[in-house]
Amino acid sequence: MGEGLSPAEAEALWLSLRISSVAILTALPLAFFTALLLARRRFWGASLVETAVYLPLVLPPVAVGYLLLVVFGGRGLFGAWLFTTFGIRFVFSWTGAALASGLITFPLQVRAIRQALEAADSGLIAAARTLGAGPIDRLLNITLPLALPGIVSGAITAFAASLGEFGAIITFVSNIPGETQTLPLAIYAALQAPGGEVAAARLCALSIVLAIIFVSLGDLAAKRIWR
Repeated sequence: MGEGLSPAEAEALWLSLRISSVAILTALPLAFFTALLLARRRFWGASLVETAVYLPLVLPPVAVGYLLLVVFGGRGLFGAWLFTTFGIRFVFSWTGAALASGLITFPLQVRAIRQALEAADSGLIAAARTLGAGPIDRLLNITLPLALPGIVSGAITAFAASLGEFGAIITFVSNIPGETQTLPLAIYAALQAPGGEVAAARLCALSIVLAIIFVSLGDLAAKRIWR
């Protein structure tokens, strides 16, 4: 436990941070507008949209990974077309791991942002509209600041959850060192290797420390912004 990380373990750590960052930042704009739609609009089929958004929270991650494989795999509904048309390949790639992580953690961002919007005073929007503020003006100067606590806490919490994602990633993009092997997958690989218990324990401890740091940061950032 006292030893430093090996090059392969450090690479798994860097890859985890890279994949989680891309996953969260890419999903964040869509999460914001989805939360805004669910919090401020009443429309037919809203319950179906809400169910679809939160479905990754209750589905087994392996099932999510399998569905991604069906849709974006080499012979999937869109995977083959994306590769032949644009040269984009998600399967067996770190970008596919980011896609899986982003999908799994997307509901966490939506829920946090939605709660922040619903807790805010909706009269501010009505007052701004009465005073002649346009949609873009209201979005940038009122809605975004009101949603900021949810945006920050949701993004950090989702980032921490993404660091621990296992089932969807290994099902969709496999466990390829240097390409898709994140910290959880490196722990799994260490446990499969003879004498790998020490490395697995070291990586597990690192994962726990990272989770505590980012969850605490999310809670602290949200409280400071609310104040």
